[in-house]
Amino acid sequence: MNIKKIDSVANKLVIAFLTNKIISPIPVQYTKTISQAEKFRKICESKIKKPIIGFKAGGTGIPMLKKLNEKEPFYAAVYKNNFLNNNKSVKINKFTLGIELEVCYLIKKEFFKSNKTVTKKNIKRFITHMAPCIEVVGYRQRKKGIKYLGDLSSDFGGNVKFIIGSKKKFKNIKVNNLKTNISNKSANQSVDGNTGTVYIDPINSLKFVLTKLKKDRVKFDKNFYVFTGSTVGVVPILKKGLYFGKIEKLGIVKTKII
Repeated sequence: MNIKKIDSVANKLVIAFLTNKIISPIPVQYTKTISQAEKFRKICESKIKKPIIGFKAGGTGIPMLKKLNEKEPFYAAVYKNNFLNNNKSVKINKFTLGIELEVCYLIKKEFFKSNKTVTKKNIKRFITHMAPCIEVVGYRQRKKGIKYLGDLSSDFGGNVKFIIGSKKKFKNIKVNNLKTNISNKSANQSVDGNTGTVYIDPINSLKFVLTKLKKDRVKFDKNFYVFTGSTVGVVPILKKGLYFGKIEKLGIVKTKII
C-alpha cells in the first residue's frame, strides 16, 4: 500500500482531530477491515503530541460484533483534551453518532511492570478507582452510521468527549449485572441498560484492553483510565440539553449537550 498516500490521509484526519473540523470521508480501504483500520489509527495516534490519559474499548456489544462479522472489539487512545469533569458541556454536530454510558477504571502504572499473563483475577490488584462515565461518539468526517467496525476504530476510536462522574475506591463488586440508565428529560428520552452487555462484563472488557496494550508493547509512566464500553448501546441524541447517566452501585454522571 502506498505509504505516502496513507500518510497524507492520516495528516488530514489528524488536523481535523486537533482543530475540531469535519473533513470528507477517508477512503473505505482504511476502514473496511479492522486490521487495516487499526494500522491507520496507530499512524494517526503517532502524530498526536497531546497527553494521553487512558484507553477505550470500542465495539464491545456482542450483537453489534456479530452483525459486523467481527470477533472482538478494538481499543484506542483517549487524550486529555477530550476528557471532561462531571456536568461539563459538549458541543456536537450532525456527524455525532450518539451518547453512551460506561464503567471506567483507574489503573496503576505498575501494571506495565508486570510480566504475568493478564487475567480477570490478577488485574484487580492494579485498579485504584472506578466511576461512571459518558462518552459522546462521532466522526471527524462527513459520514453517518456504522458500516464497518473500522469506521469507528480508524477515526480515533470514534471518541468525541468523555465525561467522568465521581470516582469511588475500587471494591470487588460484581459488575456483570448492574442496572444502568441514561436520560434527557427535556426530550422525554430514557434508555435502560445493563453492564452485562459490555463484552460479557466491564472487567472482561478491561482485561481485553490491558491484554492488547501488553501485546502492542505500550508503555505508560502514569496511572491511566480504561473506558470499557457502552452499557446502553449508542443512544441517539434526540435533543440538546442535560443528559443524566446512572449506574447501579457506582453513581451518576451528567453532561450538557449544546
